[in-house]
Parts: sequence; structure tokens; C-alpha cells
Amino acid sequence: MNIRNSAKAVIISGDKVLLTKNRDRDGYFYLFPGGGQEHGETLHKTLIRECIEETGEQIEIGELLHLREYIGKNHEYASADFNVHQVEYYFVCKLVTGKNDVELPANPDSHQVGVEWVHMKDLQEYRLYPKEIRKYIVMYAKNEQAPIYLGDIN
Repeated sequence: MNIRNSAKAVIISGDKVLLTKNRDRDGYFYLFPGGGQEHGETLHKTLIRECIEETGEQIEIGELLHLREYIGKNHEYASADFNVHQVEYYFVCKLVTGKNDVELPANPDSHQVGVEWVHMKDLQEYRLYPKEIRKYIVMYAKNEQAPIYLGDIN
């Protein structure tokens, strides 16, 4: 079994964070923009490519904020992702344009239906994956210390 790397963008503007809006049989769910690293591609190149695909916007990449593992057999969707092992790198990013009216790009992911700025105070009300990261993103926005390595959280 292979381990897959994924790069994710944590884009915060004021009191909002930019997320991709997706839909499945259970309704809407949200993810941080980003995706899988391709062979021969650096994590930064991966993140730039994925953000263009999912948000239509160029980004400026900052510090590594969190590192999370996803071991499929340990999570709620284990039947579909049982053999998946992914390491996700969450980087602080900014939109190069600085604009806040991001629209659905031409090349979204298969479940993606939009891009949405979500208020930090409302993050707990959204079906955001991974669920546990919500508290760490809020901590970061408040300039509070949070761990970098989050482990195999859901």
C-alpha cells in the first residue's frame, strides 16, 4: 500500500476562511482547497495547481501550519477508504489578488459545487473535514498556540 501526500491551503481573510463547498448523498460538506501531490511535483507546486483548479485563484504560500494523517480504516467512511493512507500538509496561504468574491472555477473536483468564505465563529456548524481541525484553525486565527502534527484525526 502506498502513502499519498496532499497539500491544503488555509486561506483566511479577516474573520473568514475560504473553503470548497461539496455535495454528496448526505448534503453539503466543506474542505480546504488542495489535493494530491503528483510524482515529481513539490508540495508548493501541488498546492498552487490545486488552488487554481478548485478556486480559480493564484495563491501565495506561507508557513506550514498543520500536518495531519488520514488512515482510512480508522474513520467513518472506512468501507470506501479502507486502504487509504494520506499525509496532509496544511499551509497558511493568501490570495494573490486579495479579492473576496471567489467563484466556482472551470476545473472543480467531482463533488465540488462552489467556493465559500465561512465565518470562523460558524465553523462548528459546518460539515468540514477533517472535523477536528476546526478548533485548531480557530486557535490559529486567535494567535493561540496549536500543535503542528495533529496525527490521525477525523
